Amino acid sequence: MSQAHGLYIEDLEIGQSASVLKTVSDQDIRQFAEITGDTNPVHLDEDFAAQTQFKTRIAHGMFSAGLISAAIGMHLPGPGSVYLDQSLKFRLPIHLGDEVETRVTITDINLRRGRVTLSTDCFVAGKRVTQGEAVVMVDKKPAA
Repeated sequence: MSQAHGLYIEDLEIGQSASVLKTVSDQDIRQFAEITGDTNPVHLDEDFAAQTQFKTRIAHGMFSAGLISAAIGMHLPGPGSVYLDQSLKFRLPIHLGDEVETRVTITDINLRRGRVTLSTDCFVAGKRVTQGEAVVMVDKKPAA
């Protein structure tokens, strides 16, 4: 099954942005834990989490990184782009039932090297919960 190629580097401009919404479910957290092996009870056990500073279960920090990956890989620049680097700061927890807005914005384009830098942020109710920066490799348009 082939999917259409995303944007080429020549199609991009600084300031271009894409946003994706995702409501975090119990199933999302449990599947993430199963896939990664991170079964920290702060994510999976309500009784345990109630005794923490968060008072309830929270999503894995890296769950937001996965949302950023999806925004880049599926929307901007989209299919065909390849991650090279990602920095992250986890500012606030993400709780089950939160609607997370993931926003990626182009901040730099290096045409010669085929590299694009994006700010990568996740928000819940308008508050930034994850902040970072990514560098991705983006194809040049094929010769006609």
